[in-house]
Amino acid sequence: MNFERIRNGIGIILLVAFLVIPFLTPIQTFLSIPNQIVTFHNQDTISVPAMGKAINIKHKEDESNAIQAVNSNQFQTAGPGSSTLVYEMAGLPIKQVNVDVLDDLKVVPGGQSIGVNLQTLGVLVVGHHLVNTDEKQISPGEQAGIKVGDTLLKINGQEINNMKEVTPFVKEAGKNNESLDVEVKREDEVFNTELTPYYDAKEDDYRIGLYIRDSAAGIGTMTFYHPESKKYGALGHVISDMDTRKPIEINEGTIVRSNIKSIEKGSNGSPGEKRAEFTAGKDRIGNITKNSPFGVFGKLDKNISNGKMDEALPIALSHEVKEGPAKILTVVEGEEVKEYDVEVVNSVEQKFPATKGMIVKITDQELLDKTGGIVQGMSGSPIIQDGKVIGAVTHVFVNDSTSGYGVHIEWMLHEAGIDIYKQDQQEVS
Repeated sequence: MNFERIRNGIGIILLVAFLVIPFLTPIQTFLSIPNQIVTFHNQDTISVPAMGKAINIKHKEDESNAIQAVNSNQFQTAGPGSSTLVYEMAGLPIKQVNVDVLDDLKVVPGGQSIGVNLQTLGVLVVGHHLVNTDEKQISPGEQAGIKVGDTLLKINGQEINNMKEVTPFVKEAGKNNESLDVEVKREDEVFNTELTPYYDAKEDDYRIGLYIRDSAAGIGTMTFYHPESKKYGALGHVISDMDTRKPIEINEGTIVRSNIKSIEKGSNGSPGEKRAEFTAGKDRIGNITKNSPFGVFGKLDKNISNGKMDEALPIALSHEVKEGPAKILTVVEGEEVKEYDVEVVNSVEQKFPATKGMIVKITDQELLDKTGGIVQGMSGSPIIQDGKVIGAVTHVFVNDSTSGYGVHIEWMLHEAGIDIYKQDQQEVS
């Protein structure tokens, strides 16, 4: 009986200890110490949780001294490299923190409204239609197994770059009663199929029963550019075809200056939009080489100015972004870039690229009065916090037009071909 009571008593003590220990201050401090810290040279002082004064700095043999102590729990960068913080208790190491100091990296924030012109890779199939022959109605494209969202790359072995190049092949094959050998791309698969044109009695011409498109256009906002390489990032999200809803694979593209003419104010359940005008071949700013889930990317023809923040600013990595006040740069009238107040409601530290890293809420009353919150065309507006570029606005919440998602700047830099982990960012390829 006594043995049973002792065993139960020990069990209760262990249970209480298990529940209480995580809430003890020393334990909470220990658990809050990160395993790794990544920061930039010539930026902020590094602060780590303090557990007494027993913290030593060790430098890796093959690296320069990356950090030096300011006090018991603050350190400053001394140069690019790697160091290790070692927590000790009674002379014994209890925790090690690896510190990587990267070479300083700064980008110029954008905010300018831009027009985006994309030329598709091949021609994009956006629909089927019926051809009215004397005997029946038929869609030759559908009969050939071509689906909406497919891309026609080649006809009879020759590359197709625009819609006008398709017509001569169709007419020639129709007159000769021949089929076309068509190379088709469907997502990551490329295959060939036979496509037979049919004579449409109503149209008095040969048709293949496909609606096709070779270009797309829209507006967005410039996020940043790197002054040395002139590489830029904009929009913060992929451009998809309006009919197929699939990402557009591009052959080439350009960005141009855009003028905001009016704003359709957003409301809960009904996102608003910027209405702008631009000319495809006029006021070119740069090219487009990539259309990815993180935006459009390329190189500027020359440096551009927003008239608000034209000096290069440091960037913040995802773990450095804080919940609280921030600013965005965007245009709501003409081409004038203005600064508006927002709040970072939530930010997720991300180890791998992801498009939804932050939740941002518009708090600036002037912007709310003009737009109702986040509107289409505002995507790519740079987010600035504590003098650093932290990311870009990407999507609005349908049921709350004042709030939306943001993407962390480090993933846009990666897509732009600017490697934050390499020290040399000077080359222009």
